[in-house]
Amino acid sequence: MTSQSFQNINNITPLQQMVSSCSGALLTSLFVTPLDVIKIRLQAQSTPLFKGKCFVYCNGLMDHICVCENGNGKAWYKPQGHFSGTLDAFIKIVRQEGIKSLWSGLPPTLVMAIPATVIYFTSYDQLCAALKLRMGEKAELAPLLAGATARVGSATLISPLELIRTKLQSERQSYRELSAVIRSAIHIEGWHTLWRGLGPTLLRDVPFSAMYWYNYEKGKTFLCHYNKTNEPTFSIAFISGAVSGSIASIVTLPFDVVKTRRQVELGELQARKLSPQASSSTYMVMKRIVAESGIKGLFAGFMPRLIKVAPACAIMISTYEFGKAFFRKQNQENRQVLTLHTTKT
Repeated sequence: MTSQSFQNINNITPLQQMVSSCSGALLTSLFVTPLDVIKIRLQAQSTPLFKGKCFVYCNGLMDHICVCENGNGKAWYKPQGHFSGTLDAFIKIVRQEGIKSLWSGLPPTLVMAIPATVIYFTSYDQLCAALKLRMGEKAELAPLLAGATARVGSATLISPLELIRTKLQSERQSYRELSAVIRSAIHIEGWHTLWRGLGPTLLRDVPFSAMYWYNYEKGKTFLCHYNKTNEPTFSIAFISGAVSGSIASIVTLPFDVVKTRRQVELGELQARKLSPQASSSTYMVMKRIVAESGIKGLFAGFMPRLIKVAPACAIMISTYEFGKAFFRKQNQENRQVLTLHTTKT
């Protein structure tokens, strides 16, 4: 199928889809990052972070592994002051450190999250359009397959960058030192070492993506029909995104817990210059969590994840749909002008 066929289906070009998803990624980062900065500050005061200790910083778009240096050193977990709650933390951080401190850690997020998001959303739209044409009566399953496939593709492409970013964050290294480490790892273990940790990422993200897009498209269709409109409004996309994101995050929470535990363990091992152990496999981590905390341990962080994922999904998809609607309208107006000009000549 040609790109022209896709354009006819969506009435927008792949480039316009990329711009729309880029806008969504920017807005999501700007809105959700402060929530995680405040959460980490509150966690840091209740559980002091010692040297070499790792935690995961996630702003709704990407996870970042952060390693403490002497229990301090990173702007988003400075142990300054005492906070009695979320609102108190917000007020004190803004008053003492300035409002920009609420977006600490944003630049590294944007460097990777934007290309990852652009690849993911554009791939999904292109795949979904193609599958709907080919699947006939089973076209309603197209979002599920397209979502899963798009996530596999984007995660696989970004995985080597994730590994490099984790190494940079867990150790202070120059890019020359890092490239030497990576070349050595490739020479010893082969090219597959660049995709270490991809398995746990796919276990969480692929089911999440499949469920998210399937439920989103179903919810969007239902709300459009209920409101008697052919195109989803901003509010329809926002509600559908929040609900579908919530459902997917709840179902895939155990995989998220395992992935977070593995990220933290890997970061701490790298910070201490130790090799990853066999016990860090996905199965062994899950088994250890159940042994330590029971089945409920696999659902740790239920509310924080839900509070973060729901608005992140809602902001991202509603902005994306708004951007596509804007370009669709512009393209339609341009075609009308071109038709009118052709008719006159």
